[in-house]
Amino acid sequence: MDLFKREKYLKKIRPFYDQEDLIKVITGVRRCGKSSLMQTICEELKSTGIKDEQIIYIDLDSRKNRNINKANDLDNLIETLSTVDNHKYLFIDEIQNVDNFEEVVNGYRTDGGYSIFITGSNSYLLSGELATKLTGRYVEFELYTLSFDEYEDIKRFYNKPINPNPLVELNNYILEGGFPRTIQFDDLQTKRTYTESVVKEIFEKDIRRRVKIKNKEAFESVAHFIINNFGSTTSISSLQKALEKNGMKITRNTVSNYIQTLVDAKILYECSRFDMKSKKSLSGEKKYYVSDLSFYFSLNTDNQINYGPVLENIIYFYAKSHDYSISVGRIGKLECDFILRDHNMNYSYVQVAYTIALSKQTEDREYKSLESIKDNYPKYVMTTDYLLQKRNGIKHVNLIEFMTTNSEF
Repeated sequence: MDLFKREKYLKKIRPFYDQEDLIKVITGVRRCGKSSLMQTICEELKSTGIKDEQIIYIDLDSRKNRNINKANDLDNLIETLSTVDNHKYLFIDEIQNVDNFEEVVNGYRTDGGYSIFITGSNSYLLSGELATKLTGRYVEFELYTLSFDEYEDIKRFYNKPINPNPLVELNNYILEGGFPRTIQFDDLQTKRTYTESVVKEIFEKDIRRRVKIKNKEAFESVAHFIINNFGSTTSISSLQKALEKNGMKITRNTVSNYIQTLVDAKILYECSRFDMKSKKSLSGEKKYYVSDLSFYFSLNTDNQINYGPVLENIIYFYAKSHDYSISVGRIGKLECDFILRDHNMNYSYVQVAYTIALSKQTEDREYKSLESIKDNYPKYVMTTDYLLQKRNGIKHVNLIEFMTTNSEF
């Protein structure tokens, strides 16, 4: 099958293709497309004249490599596959299957002659562990499930129908989720069956096998609460008290650890709150977004959509895929959905809503917090409206058009 090129990620990695001193680490939630991205890189290298024997690709999840689980096994396999003396490209998929893999890849990095790419289980390939065990000589590229623009592009690539009504197509994306494999299935029920299997795989392989959870019921309660309330301001203390009120004995520290486990597995992403008057981060209360909306629908039997948090979730990951740093802004009693910062330390401010066309009160609510920000950085109200408002220099944009044209803030 031809591979869909995820250009927004490839363009970040290309400058590092030939860097031997830096291990390229591709992270992201399971089944978001890490293996396909590595295979795409292989194809790009071949198109530039790199010979097949210069490319060593090891899939540690494949049956033929099921016995490769120790550092020496991996070392011997790489040596066996290294049949040429000139520059080589080493790709290792699902590297967490090998104990102490770090010493092997770091050894090949140190000796030179190899440009190394690895992917693996999210709860294991964390920046903190890599920084310690690989002495900081790596660069991490985080991959997300399909953003809305990619969702439409991949459907075109595989000749799948796209609804001519943009709102219907957005609804399809919300209900189906962004796992790339779902594009190959034609009906929603089959897509749901697949995503539910992915969710189970993540909980089994990235959590239960790696993290000691003494109270399974309490962990599932925390997971269900956070996932069902994504996009809402969450206080660990309040959640702990609510669980205790329902008869579950659990400490604040345990609740915090359970949430961190979900973050480590990249099921959840944490968005801190920032006070724009004091210019300080606010401790205690945070927002959490789900790495794919199918996590929510896999835990809930209906298709009812709460567009407020859903659209926030979509814009959050769209911005993440463009490498913006993101926080939630507080201005006195008002809140700005997102403060975005790019690599050049430029800021932009974003409010997200389904529509502001219903009433003047709704419009005022979305504009008020942005109007209270006194700097001159760009400010956006993002909605599904096609009739756009002009007010005090704030940009009212249709979020569907914004994403499908791959716009930046």
